[in-house]
Amino acid sequence: MKKNLLAALFIGAAVLPSLQGCFPAIAAGVTTGVLAAVDRRSLGTQTEDESIEWKSSSRVSEKLGDKAHLNFTSFNRKVLMTGEVPSAEAKAEAERIATGVVNVQGVYNELTVGPASSFSDRSNDAFVTSKIKSRSVDSGKYNPVHVKVVTEAGVAFLLGMVTQPEADSAINVARTTAGVKKVVNLLEIITPAKARELDVAQSSNTNQQK
Repeated sequence: MKKNLLAALFIGAAVLPSLQGCFPAIAAGVTTGVLAAVDRRSLGTQTEDESIEWKSSSRVSEKLGDKAHLNFTSFNRKVLMTGEVPSAEAKAEAERIATGVVNVQGVYNELTVGPASSFSDRSNDAFVTSKIKSRSVDSGKYNPVHVKVVTEAGVAFLLGMVTQPEADSAINVARTTAGVKKVVNLLEIITPAKARELDVAQSSNTNQQK
């Protein structure tokens, strides 16, 4: 039952943002709230990451306009940039802008120089992400909340704060998922003791807010 609930939440988190209308937006907010409660990042860091994503996207889009397809994912104040840009100069400019956003501590520039991907390509990437998240739940070897998955052109990027065994399991799940061409490991390795400390702290904070 618990696995089914987690799978539904993860698939919802991956698919709902691509839908239109008021209800999906509300549902996505509820899903995000549930997952945030067990995230190893503090609520303050989660909020900063959301702000970093919004500011990076806004500033880079303002500079490059509709010439590029850009995605920004921030985890623990480190920004992953994926998508397509028209030139090497645009790629460098996007990184410069993102690096200058307040609280950003690092940038992974994975932008590709070339034409923007199609809607069908992006839909397929969202589907692959949902499969990785669902299989993460089924594996039972780590808490999938602790691993953020971003798929771009069949390349699965993994971010999060995990122990080495958790990282190994997450990489294996992504690597063996149909549709994944390559896995890029951006996971931050922490000790088991640190993982327990963060899990207990987040659980305590959540209980205090009830």
